[in-house]
Amino acid sequence: MTLLQGFGDQIIAGAITTLQVALTSLVLGIAVGLCGAMAKVNGIGALRWLADGYTTIVRGIPELLIILILYFGGTVALTALLGRYVEVDAFAAGVFALTIVFGAYATEVFRAALLAVPRSQIEAAHALALSRALTFRLVILPQMWRYALPGLGNLWLTLLKDTALISVVGLEDLMRKASVAAGATHDPLTFYLIAAALYLTFTSVSLVGLALLEQRAGRGVRISE
Repeated sequence: MTLLQGFGDQIIAGAITTLQVALTSLVLGIAVGLCGAMAKVNGIGALRWLADGYTTIVRGIPELLIILILYFGGTVALTALLGRYVEVDAFAAGVFALTIVFGAYATEVFRAALLAVPRSQIEAAHALALSRALTFRLVILPQMWRYALPGLGNLWLTLLKDTALISVVGLEDLMRKASVAAGATHDPLTFYLIAAALYLTFTSVSLVGLALLEQRAGRGVRISE
């Protein structure tokens, strides 16, 4: 703590906030991606059109702009709606923005994974009189997960790095804490290197976890020669 000049606890608190934002956005983004993929593959015309528009627009706008639009635009909208000044919570705005971004890319990953599931297995499930819900849960979802996992892993690593952008709206995350500590101590190199080391630690742990998940998802799968 002497090396960090009393900012050690703040750096740890910022790292925890960063992980909370990333994990919350991951869970919500996976849900959004699944819904988007289902709309693109099996949805009616209007839903398919909405899903296409959503992924096209979000993937064409930088993440930083989405965060700023949601934070400041949300504040303006709520203030106009309620007739008094209401500021959007930085944590909520950050999670919402990253969820939207992650969900747009996850939609394409899940769509490709859905199309990769052999049609014959779905027809076999129908022949066994399984309902659509059971077919999806027992036949489609496990195989789709195996196909989608590598792509989702890459999106998760990108999401981890994108959390650094949320500091621009005042969220007390890792980058914000490092910036404050660097300004107060006039030692930016030390604190930014610590932040970089923590992000690298998150990435390394994630890679190990992803490798274990891919190994587990591939159990029992026959590899064609």
